[in-house]
Amino acid sequence: MVENTGKDKVFNRLVYAGLFVYIFATALPLLHVLANALSSPEMVNKGKVGLWPRQLNFSGFGQVLADSDILRGFLMTFVYTLLGTLLQLVLQFTAAYSLSRRDLPFKRFWIFFFLIPMFVSGGMIPTYLIVKGLRLMNTFLAMIIPGCVGIYNIVIIRTYMGTAIPWELQEAARIDGASNLRIFLFIVMPLATPILAVMTLYGIVGYWNSYFNALLYLTNRKLYPLQMVLQKILVANAGATVGGSIGNSEQQLKSESLKYVVMVVSCAPILFLYPFFQRFFEKGLMIGGLKG
Repeated sequence: MVENTGKDKVFNRLVYAGLFVYIFATALPLLHVLANALSSPEMVNKGKVGLWPRQLNFSGFGQVLADSDILRGFLMTFVYTLLGTLLQLVLQFTAAYSLSRRDLPFKRFWIFFFLIPMFVSGGMIPTYLIVKGLRLMNTFLAMIIPGCVGIYNIVIIRTYMGTAIPWELQEAARIDGASNLRIFLFIVMPLATPILAVMTLYGIVGYWNSYFNALLYLTNRKLYPLQMVLQKILVANAGATVGGSIGNSEQQLKSESLKYVVMVVSCAPILFLYPFFQRFFEKGLMIGGLKG
């Protein structure tokens, strides 16, 4: 058994100290935003809120959650996230499985076929013209299809399948008469649970925070995702603050506090969901780099 030397102990303490600083630096802004969201508008405007709420106040949450546009935005974002993540997982995992197989015809060609667009893309204007040409403007598909396949994610999944799942297992199933689809569904996917969880969370976070696609492709307010609705609320309140009169001072007072409430409302679902996936991250992302 190898004992830790003095240098190892010093190194471990430095690592723990660095992790503590990193955790503190990450948690500090979150605590500050939450404290401002739960404080009275007067305290927020005076800048007297630190890491603990001052004059506890929930009126901002009531104002935001009572807005019908907010509730519709939650619903539309949930639909976009659910359908988009499912489509993304199906496309990425089937592509990665194909590229991970040793018997794939013209394998080198297909790898380059996928890798080149990862480094060279058409850009925003050609993508917009394609979406418009396909008549996807002002449809829920405009929030789901563009960008639903991440080449980088395919590379990660392919690496995992090629290193963590024995090829001999797939060959044995093939000899027993299993089709490629059956091998994929009943052998590969059960063994790919860690990377599946990681990619599921990536998809959920990506679609939940999706804002730019809505800005480009949607003008129908009923199709706006939550992020777009919240942005409109912030802009409206900022306008009231800048152009408001003395008689509108109450609205001006609430606008600053409302910004923090909006941040909490938009981030809370993802922050709640992340702990359920966190345990898969190290295994899902690191095992693909190990072989043997």
